[in-house]
Amino acid sequence: MQRTTREPIDAVKTLLVDEKRRSELKAESIHLPSWDLSFRQLWDTELLLNGAFTPLEGYLKQEDSRGVCEEMRLADGSLWPIPIHLDVSEQYAESLSVGDRIALRHPEGMVLAILTISDMWKPDREAEASAVFGTTRMDHPGVRGLLHETNPVYLGGKLEGLELPPHHTFRQLRHTPLELRAEFARLGWNRIVAFQTRNPMHRAHAELTRRVAAEQGAKLLIHPVVGRTSPGDIDYFARVHCYQAVLPQQPPGSTMLSLLPLAMRMAGPREAVWHALIRKNYGCTHFIVGRDHAGPRDADGKPFYGQYDAQELAQKHAEEMRIQVTPVEEMVYCEDRGEYMQRSEVPAGARVLNLSGTELRRRVREGIEVPSWFSYPEVIEELRRRYPPRARQGFTVFFTGLSGSGKSTIANVLVAKLMELDARPVTLLDGDIVRKNLSSELGFSKEHRDLNIRRIGFVASEITKNGGVALCAPIAPYAATRDDVRRLIDHYGGFVEVHVATPLEVCEERDRKGLYAKARAGLIQGFTGIDDPYEAPENAEVVIDTAELSAEQAAQRVIHFLEKEGYITSESQKS
Repeated sequence: MQRTTREPIDAVKTLLVDEKRRSELKAESIHLPSWDLSFRQLWDTELLLNGAFTPLEGYLKQEDSRGVCEEMRLADGSLWPIPIHLDVSEQYAESLSVGDRIALRHPEGMVLAILTISDMWKPDREAEASAVFGTTRMDHPGVRGLLHETNPVYLGGKLEGLELPPHHTFRQLRHTPLELRAEFARLGWNRIVAFQTRNPMHRAHAELTRRVAAEQGAKLLIHPVVGRTSPGDIDYFARVHCYQAVLPQQPPGSTMLSLLPLAMRMAGPREAVWHALIRKNYGCTHFIVGRDHAGPRDADGKPFYGQYDAQELAQKHAEEMRIQVTPVEEMVYCEDRGEYMQRSEVPAGARVLNLSGTELRRRVREGIEVPSWFSYPEVIEELRRRYPPRARQGFTVFFTGLSGSGKSTIANVLVAKLMELDARPVTLLDGDIVRKNLSSELGFSKEHRDLNIRRIGFVASEITKNGGVALCAPIAPYAATRDDVRRLIDHYGGFVEVHVATPLEVCEERDRKGLYAKARAGLIQGFTGIDDPYEAPENAEVVIDTAELSAEQAAQRVIHFLEKEGYITSESQKS
């Protein structure tokens, strides 16, 4: 299909209204139902409102969504590879009808936009995942986010924007598409090559971007994503400091740094096309696409997409997108020549040096020297500051097991041992105590049990983020929820899962509260291990059976693991 719209392809379609209309909408919003945006929805909404998602005028209608999934085309024929929906709960959707208007609110409470609903439907999210990501496997972060973190009802319709979300960090580095275009014009930049990144930049990245800019006779825009990236990525606060450290290494007057509040989907080839369209909207003329652009890896470390799939798809659509796609090879350090080279340029037999991301993290964490050929001292210093050795990080020990397995008893013993051995503050988040003080209004449905575990995970993540030790001891029967908690905490520090694998019959024999007996008699419904499943961890760091070990022995086994992994060392212990 070809474009049918008459609007110039290079125009930016901002959805922010004028001041008079803004006043009218603000008054109207008082009487409208509200929807509190999640962070992913917030980032999508910001880029809709500021024109970065041109040609979209709001959230996709059902016909547009079908076209995007099946053909990467909107209903009018415009190229667009990633579905952008407002997903809401069934309960909220039941109160709405097509034609209604709703106010979209920032987490801080202000109304950002008014949505006029033109479509409302329950999508087949597995079919969407298969179309967009090429897989429905749950180890793909985009698939997992779509199937487990989105609501079941989609709303489509046009947006009227009252204001953009406020930003309290790095405000001088945040630009809308119109602002960035104006800055390019002020500087007299006519050819701009954009570099997409979600990782810190090291010497190879700096060399690559310098080369591309020089070859294209262009200036360089370092345009890192500071919204949602891939699980396990370094937080954007540390990354921005790393980018700022790299700027002086670029030729004077050649490079600009600006932050992009995008929620990445990690959709590989489709994501490369999406990123190129977004950078065209920001005024760039060229876009760098590397190997396996925005491609995640599976549970075995294997890529989901071919190394050059993203480059090929982006180049296929480059003319239509009106931006030149610049594919690049891997840059490697040739020791014999003492310089970075494209891998295809390395002379036969020459020695190539490489340092994997895993090895870099290990060296940073353990205080081992990072070779000067790999990165800049300022970048490594920032990473060491943000990611100290494990003995100075916060961490969470997450016990999971059946009721009566011994989780709470072991956790209490472990609290005492850690307080004796280690200087970091230790907090116990026991299942029963959390139920009483944090989740007293919740019942025992699957939804409420999940919510209770997520609350525990959130509190533990805050403790971990601030350098403390959190011990959690809920039943936590569902693997997906435990995995979500792991991902949340991994972002800030260590996560150690301890499966207290005491057999069901032993737990029933202990049954101090008489809960198993009531469940067997049908007096309690949905009891874990009886009429509701317990999904045992497959890869817990520590496995304990209290039918064979005392609580003291079990706690000592956890201590040994913490020592072996470097969470506890002589340096971290009290004097």
